[in-house]
Amino acid sequence: MKLPMDTNDFAGPDLTPVIDVVFLLLIFFLVATRYDQEERELDVVLPQVTQAQPLSMTPELIVNVLRDGQYKIVQSEVSEQQLGRIIHESHKNNPHQSVLIRGDGDVALKHAVRVMGLCNEVGMDYRIAAQEER
Repeated sequence: MKLPMDTNDFAGPDLTPVIDVVFLLLIFFLVATRYDQEERELDVVLPQVTQAQPLSMTPELIVNVLRDGQYKIVQSEVSEQQLGRIIHESHKNNPHQSVLIRGDGDVALKHAVRVMGLCNEVGMDYRIAAQEER
């Protein structure tokens, strides 16, 4: 007796391997998360410091040079000596931080050069902000 041929109405791709990979990834991440949690729960006494400061969220310390030659950092005017101390402290706390110098278009170049010199004294990288002409 001849058996009828099996006709398959669905002729799409086989999704079984994709489902297997998804489940394997799920198991991997569950296991990896578990080890991460165990490491955080180790009984460790962290060292104490006398003065702690978080690393800056921005990679740059922004120094604005106003039209009259004044320096402004975080909305407060500072003298050149204060600016030098701020740059020195910033470099000491975060050696990877750099300075972005934003000068008014009409300001004398000598004021921006002074900021560059202060950065060079401590070995801090700096950039100068400029706007593209239109």
